[in-house]
Amino acid sequence: MKKITYNILAIILLLQMSLSAQRIKDIAYLSGSEVEQVIGYGLVVGLAGSGDSQRSAFTVQSVTSMLKRFGITIPQDQLKTKNVAAVMVTATLNSFLKSGSKFDVVVSSMGDSKSLAGGTLLMTPLSGLSGEVYGVAQGPLSVGGFDVQTSSGSRVSKNHTSAGRVPRGGVLRRDINPMVDYSSGLSVLLKNPDLTTASNVSNIINSTFGNATAKANDASEIVVTIPADKQNNIIQFLSELESLEVTTDYIAKVVLNERTGTVVAGSHVKIMPVSITHGNLNIDVKSNPVVSQPGDFSRTGRTVFFNNLTPKVTEDSSKTIAINGASNVQEVATALNSLKVTPQDIISIFQALKESGALVAELVII
Repeated sequence: MKKITYNILAIILLLQMSLSAQRIKDIAYLSGSEVEQVIGYGLVVGLAGSGDSQRSAFTVQSVTSMLKRFGITIPQDQLKTKNVAAVMVTATLNSFLKSGSKFDVVVSSMGDSKSLAGGTLLMTPLSGLSGEVYGVAQGPLSVGGFDVQTSSGSRVSKNHTSAGRVPRGGVLRRDINPMVDYSSGLSVLLKNPDLTTASNVSNIINSTFGNATAKANDASEIVVTIPADKQNNIIQFLSELESLEVTTDYIAKVVLNERTGTVVAGSHVKIMPVSITHGNLNIDVKSNPVVSQPGDFSRTGRTVFFNNLTPKVTEDSSKTIAINGASNVQEVATALNSLKVTPQDIISIFQALKESGALVAELVII
């Protein structure tokens, strides 16, 4: 007998995001501390036959151009690139980095290279959106995996080997932004804009450094004026400001992942009084083997075997539960767990609760 059942492969996760104090530096950043994304095109050499094939014409052309810089000229049709791969090099730089600073770069294959493991990135210029070159990158790659394929077609792999990193492989050659002048004031910019959090940040700054020091302009920006007694040491003032702890607030939200059956709910999620009815369908398929044999001394008969499958469908008795309301995550979890359903069913229940207006939260499906 073969029985089709639903097994619980995931457990509902209700994450309580309580209102706790966090440092300003963890939830916001100062004006002038923007980032710059840089990109470059380069070559990775030293691969063990896992580089780009001759079909990657740009790789062959790039190797030819590179060799010409060293005074070596070779026809492209005679060049083999199985140990070379064309890559894109990317990095995100903090605007406070100074010339000579080192940073990590990410290297990603462009062609049909099978693996970048064991390769070395050749010197690659890195430029920003404006086209200005900010630095260069070079060094051995760290892939963190392997991809081995035999001539017979067997293959063993782990992780993604067509991309890797060069730790501290980038070197900044010019400052991204000039010196930022904070003497006339600055802005504290929230990473997740919220009116309540912006007001809390403004209040904690004013209570620490004096009234009229900070003013919230909108949900993301708090304008700060440097106090007169802090003008002589602005860096110390900024350090003290970043270390202030503030109570943050979040929108009530439930996040559903239908692929994994994961449900994450915030602390402000509430369920209004509602009744829920939910039932499952079970299907049983019984196997009844039957053997048919011919009569004794039969010359034309033959033994025949066939499997007689008999399906049977039963429906679980639906269970109706009345919820008098849930005002926090623990009560929501208790109410839904009493239904004794799978995470996928809970996702469906949350969607139905939202449609009925009983769920007081934003519903996000990823």
